[in-house]
Amino acid sequence: MFGFLKKKSQGPVVYKRQDHCISRKNIDPDALKVLYRLSSLGFTAYLVGGGVRDLLMGRKPKDFDVGTSAKPNEVKKVFRNCFLVGRRFRLAHVRFGEKVIETATFRQNSHTVGEIIEQAAEGPLEDNTFGTPETDAYRRDFTVNGLFYNIKDFSVIDWVGGMKDLEKKIIRSIGDPEIRFQEDPVRMMRAIKFSSRLGFKIEKKTEAAMMKHHAMILAASAPRVAEEVFRLFPYGHSAEAFRMLYAYGLMGDLIPELAKFIDANGKKKSMVFGYLEQLDAYEKMMAEKGFEVSNGLRSAVLLTAMYRAEKKEGAGRRVMQALMQTVKIPKAAYFTAVTLMESTRRLEVSPSKGRQRFIYNRDFLDALDYNRIVLRAEKRSEKTLDEWADLYEEKGNNE
Repeated sequence: MFGFLKKKSQGPVVYKRQDHCISRKNIDPDALKVLYRLSSLGFTAYLVGGGVRDLLMGRKPKDFDVGTSAKPNEVKKVFRNCFLVGRRFRLAHVRFGEKVIETATFRQNSHTVGEIIEQAAEGPLEDNTFGTPETDAYRRDFTVNGLFYNIKDFSVIDWVGGMKDLEKKIIRSIGDPEIRFQEDPVRMMRAIKFSSRLGFKIEKKTEAAMMKHHAMILAASAPRVAEEVFRLFPYGHSAEAFRMLYAYGLMGDLIPELAKFIDANGKKKSMVFGYLEQLDAYEKMMAEKGFEVSNGLRSAVLLTAMYRAEKKEGAGRRVMQALMQTVKIPKAAYFTAVTLMESTRRLEVSPSKGRQRFIYNRDFLDALDYNRIVLRAEKRSEKTLDEWADLYEEKGNNE
């Protein structure tokens, strides 16, 4: 195991049932099935990662992941509904309809620091080096994500000090953050995601390492970076997340034109964040209804301030190129974003007969929502937009 992960441990801190708030009634029943089944066969099986963190915070986890001493093929033998995925490290996906309980064998790092940094562009270097609960905890990213829930005695097992950091509302790297961020630069974006989403502060050494090594994000693979950029949106805290991305220098690396625009447009008070605040309100409303916002709409809102400042023909495509240069977003999101930005000129005018065909465009509903976000951010009247919405309802009901 890496030197920077070594610790003179006398064992984990174990929080008994009376010392924490996790109840089995809040754990997905299918995750419980996996845990109980593996435990009954003599394997160690814990609920791990963000699901434990969210349960301890009284939040409903999006996913429930299991860590186990069972090897992938052993998990597959236990569950007929199990499929093995991954090349470098095999993961067991136990399927219950559309739901997946990701079940991973405890791991340990087996490579030198140099090997891992050299492979940063490919993502974290992984292989089938199995480990123990302790080694698995120490190879995770942040302390609040390194907690395990033991179904046998309902305890929380803490090897990394995650429980105290959870109480203090701190995002702290496990191990030396300078090495951990060089090992996988995308962890810096994950720190921002967790900090903005949970309302936690980033611990000083972790923060200093981000300020020092932010440019290493350019060594990470483009698809992983794009994925993490879009993960800054769904929880309704994108304005804060992108403020942090700007403050830590990562935006200057990933979207330099947007960072320069923010420099000249009020810095942290830039209108870029005003549009994102309205998007956050929209994201929360849609989440309550069980819907997710398209990445095309998110991309359009992110670059709206730049688009509105340019006010030239073809501005939508030009500002979207600023995002595409480093953050390789899918083409579908790119073209949707361009359509939405350029829809503002059409929807700011009342729907005359010659303009009404736009309601049949596949992106029309996104365009309505996009323009409503823009108008609310700019504190302008929505009267004309309501005319378009009424027309859509009228035409749609008659189709």
